[in-house]
Amino acid sequence: MSTAEDERAPGTLGLLRANRSLRALFTARVVSYAGDSLSLVALMLYVASTTGQGLAVALLLLVGDFVPSLLGPVTGAISDRFDLRRVMIVCEVVQGGLMLAIALALPPLPLLLVLVGVRGVAGQVFKPASRSAIPAMVGERDLETANSAIGFGSHCAEAFGPLAAAALLPFIGIQGVLLVDAGTFLFSAVVLLALAPLPPATEPGTGPGGLLAMAKVGLGYILRTRAVRIISLGFCAVVMFNGVDDVALVLLAKDTLRSGDSSVGLLLGAVGIGLLVGYALLTRYGARLAMPTLLVGGFLVSSAGNFLTGLAWSVTAAFVVQAVRGLGIAGMDVASSTMLARMVPAGMLGRVFGNLYGAIGVAAAASYVGGGLLLDATNAPVTLMIAGGGGVLFTLLVAFSLPRALRGHIDPKPQPDAGAGPSPEKPA
Repeated sequence: MSTAEDERAPGTLGLLRANRSLRALFTARVVSYAGDSLSLVALMLYVASTTGQGLAVALLLLVGDFVPSLLGPVTGAISDRFDLRRVMIVCEVVQGGLMLAIALALPPLPLLLVLVGVRGVAGQVFKPASRSAIPAMVGERDLETANSAIGFGSHCAEAFGPLAAAALLPFIGIQGVLLVDAGTFLFSAVVLLALAPLPPATEPGTGPGGLLAMAKVGLGYILRTRAVRIISLGFCAVVMFNGVDDVALVLLAKDTLRSGDSSVGLLLGAVGIGLLVGYALLTRYGARLAMPTLLVGGFLVSSAGNFLTGLAWSVTAAFVVQAVRGLGIAGMDVASSTMLARMVPAGMLGRVFGNLYGAIGVAAAASYVGGGLLLDATNAPVTLMIAGGGGVLFTLLVAFSLPRALRGHIDPKPQPDAGAGPSPEKPA
């Protein structure tokens, strides 16, 4: 007879050691994301030095992040249409090739924006593909641990990438850093060759079809599936309200708390520290938590953290609150990824993740614009309290509506993709 100890999910290191595929995906994402952070610093410096315009740097960020997010429905459909292993490898090769071209040519701004935009689209395809691959690699009991490990590794890479760029730039320059980034993408592609083939799932009603037709089916599925819709809209609403904190914290430190540039860096890094701690805790204890509770708790902590930061009387108080807020963001990520992986049919999972990540990108852009206008009209504390209060309000809506939606969740029959026949409803 199995004991509770025997049935307990293995720890993160044990899972990575025992699961070659997950270990390869973890390594590939860490290396790739670290290179991404390296190149972002180098590209911003290059654009700033060659154009001298802040608008040019803003355009660089816009085409690299916001524009690809608009293609979320289609980028997710690619994950459901083709072998996930092949999709991820092609994305990494494309990104590596584009970064190599940028490093060797250092093109003028218009061409650079085009190349960065195409690279951003490839990265947008990679995100849902890598998330959709996890349920195929691990058992259901290990989903929390696997998602926490991937989140921890990716965030570590993104957090320490700029520090590595600062260390490398004096020795190899902007062009050298960009070449290093190209190498990380190609290395990631080689690592992903260790994966077994991950063919598209043959779920009823999700057979092969044109990408636009599949994208339409994916959007329809989210709109018709109440539980999935609540999770997705709740996540995007929290991001839309709270995304402005990156800008507001700068003004809070300098204008309200009358502190220096080092305090700005301290506040901006606090969430990152909280994220690292949060992912580390979830890799150990995530399997013991109820994911709906973790999701709502993450929404609440993330939003209330900004509200309380607006009331902070010192940089130290704001730092502590923002670090705690990072714990909530880690919980949001792990809970949403795990719940969707369990609820959504395998053949629809790429489209759900693609739409979610795309919508999050749009929500973040809306937060920057709306929050910037609010900052100009008021001040940093008021903006943070309004942002956090709005997030708390939507958290309460999710808390009241999600449990009933989960109890009544039955996976609705997706509209057949082109070439697929009708199929009966199937419980999730």
